[in-house]
Amino acid sequence: MVKQKKLTKIAAIQMASGPQVEANLMAAVALVKEAADAGAQMAVLPENFVLMPMQESENIDIAEEYNNGHIQSFVGDCARDNNIWIVAGSIPLKTNVEGKVTSSSLLFNNKGEIVARYNKIHLFDVTFGDNTSANDKAETYHESAIFSAGSDVVVVDTPFGKIGMSICYDLRFPILYREMVSKGAEILLIPSAFTAATGKVHWEPLLRARAIENQCYVIAAAQGGYHVNGRETWGHTTVIDYWGQQHGILEKGAGSIMIDIDLDAQALTRKNFPVLEHRKL
Repeated sequence: MVKQKKLTKIAAIQMASGPQVEANLMAAVALVKEAADAGAQMAVLPENFVLMPMQESENIDIAEEYNNGHIQSFVGDCARDNNIWIVAGSIPLKTNVEGKVTSSSLLFNNKGEIVARYNKIHLFDVTFGDNTSANDKAETYHESAIFSAGSDVVVVDTPFGKIGMSICYDLRFPILYREMVSKGAEILLIPSAFTAATGKVHWEPLLRARAIENQCYVIAAAQGGYHVNGRETWGHTTVIDYWGQQHGILEKGAGSIMIDIDLDAQALTRKNFPVLEHRKL
């Protein structure tokens, strides 16, 4: 009898966070527990999981010192209590610059310890929609007014494979993911809060492109729904394999999508279809 190979299960969690930190934390814990009970060994929370603010400056109000604070302790306790690794999609962390924080994704192991930190490199400073009709509302975002940009490409070795960390707007910059693959990445994490206007056109094509061109698994945990601050996020949380195939999608509301990570199958595909070795630039 052939012994069946045990695969790693990773869950991408979708939320519709609001302006109350404690309510968001409780919602996150419930979703992580649900994923752990379903067999997930890692759960990825979306960007802004802990706060979808009424004003961006509220991120400064709740910012914590790295590895020291209520939010980080809460997530660490959740990881330990549920024996699961957790990616805290984004948490505002203090900097040495007055009035600025980092948007940081933290990786907790199943003992509740922080083992990796990624500071969002690409900040969302955009305006789209020209407000010329009732159906075309202009939206403006200026993350750099509050956040300091990161600079380090982060790939971390875990029991589940080598993981490349990113956040939302990073998705639009393929060279970042090429750098991750050069550092050995096999799984790409993209916790996000994509706008509804851009998401309906760009979200899935960009995610599948990053998976296909890098022959990587993509775990895309999103905010999905209408928020108290008036913002609408696209949702459509999904998980995609190294061949570009989606393994489920959650359009709106809270919940999760799970994928089995098979590094042996991924490695065989990379060997037989060696696009990464054929790069000239």
